[in-house]
Amino acid sequence: MHKYNDIYINGAWVNSSSDEVIEVINPSSESICGEVPAGNADDVEDAVKAARDAFSSWSNTDAGVRSDFIRAITERLCEKQSQIAKVISEEQGSPLQFSNDVQATLASLVMGSYVDKAIDMESVEILGNSIDSAACSNVVKEAVGVCALITPWNYPLHQLVTKVAPALAAGCTMVVKPPREAPLNAFLLAEIMHEVGLPKGVFNLVSGSGAVVGEALCSHPEVDMVSFTGSTSAGSRITELASKSIKRVCLELGGKSACVVLDDADLEQAIEHTVYQNMANSGQTCTALSRLLIPASRYEEAKELLKKSVAAISVGSADDPSISMGPMVSENQRRSVQSYIRIGREEGATLLCGGEDAPEGLDTGYYVKPTIFVDVDNSMRIAQEEVFGPVLCVIPYLDDDEAVDITNDSPFGLSGAVWSGDENRAMTLAKRLRTGQVFINGATFNPQAPFGGYKQSGNGRELGVEGLNEFVELKAIQVRAAV
Repeated sequence: MHKYNDIYINGAWVNSSSDEVIEVINPSSESICGEVPAGNADDVEDAVKAARDAFSSWSNTDAGVRSDFIRAITERLCEKQSQIAKVISEEQGSPLQFSNDVQATLASLVMGSYVDKAIDMESVEILGNSIDSAACSNVVKEAVGVCALITPWNYPLHQLVTKVAPALAAGCTMVVKPPREAPLNAFLLAEIMHEVGLPKGVFNLVSGSGAVVGEALCSHPEVDMVSFTGSTSAGSRITELASKSIKRVCLELGGKSACVVLDDADLEQAIEHTVYQNMANSGQTCTALSRLLIPASRYEEAKELLKKSVAAISVGSADDPSISMGPMVSENQRRSVQSYIRIGREEGATLLCGGEDAPEGLDTGYYVKPTIFVDVDNSMRIAQEEVFGPVLCVIPYLDDDEAVDITNDSPFGLSGAVWSGDENRAMTLAKRLRTGQVFINGATFNPQAPFGGYKQSGNGRELGVEGLNEFVELKAIQVRAAV
């Protein structure tokens, strides 16, 4: 069992002010696989003070030094990849191969992508003055300040690194609150920070509940920015708390992404890819393609291909190398997904495969069958609300315009996809979708591209240069030549 008795504050492992603990449950077996402190508001106070005390020095550290630290952290993440993958698989439930290839690998890739971006902080933009030809403005970049980084359980280390890396590059200090369901990976990252000798107070870790630790961070007057990934309802609450002190807030929230398969697409390839993408990580992906739009003329053909694709998915324990889909992260999450499956049937959608019952032979563990609904109307709750599980809604459409209307008829706008035999046609349609990302013909995720959503999917962007800019303040220094 992975047991941590202390939290990480001011460069040291220290006792929490609270005697309470969080038991981490292995969702494959329902057994306890770890334990971490359940921190409180006093711990937050200590962590924020440490971050505030460290900010002046760290933000003025040479960018090359910060770049070297990021490089050293990246190297440790690569060295510990198999350990990280095993821990995430145990606490979160993603299959071990997926945890290695995606969960752990993405974390090191994203951290490494900010090695050079730290140097970008020293660039100065010189702007001429249209009023006074003898004057100009030097636009410089500065760190935004002390940051509260609140992360989710579905891609726990990747989402944490997505915030930590640009914060370090910009010269920010931070307090991290990992998710209750999967906090162990964050403690591994704290160990790495300690190993590389990151200056004390730059990185602080306080585990605990959102209601206690999260709210204390979001309302703390010495926190300058909150970066949060999670549910839209939680994002709304965070915005409310942060608004009282006008904090900067960056939110990456829910999604109900649609995959539009055009009538000239390779239907079999499109369906196989969409089913895999939707069911990966047990459907617990904010960008999951959970709505599949199929031309009405090819709808019956699509049903047979869908059944074939789902039949290839094997469900089981995350440590079983033969399986492709593990459990839900928790009992609460499983119940939520099962509830949506019931709602879908009650709304009149047709269950093509799957259902509410646990997969055969899997009575222990938080398992859900891969489930597909056909004959779905986009106004149904299962088509409008984020299920966050292995549930796919298949919706027919008549022409490109209707496909665009259906896709955009959503409170969310995080991601989407288009499949077509004509790349120009796909690109034209992709530009009409109100989403932060669109993937054409199965294109792969790019950790250098800006990531974020429209509408209730959040605000701000993560990853790449845009991800760095979220942690940056711009200062215009007005200069006039000496006479």
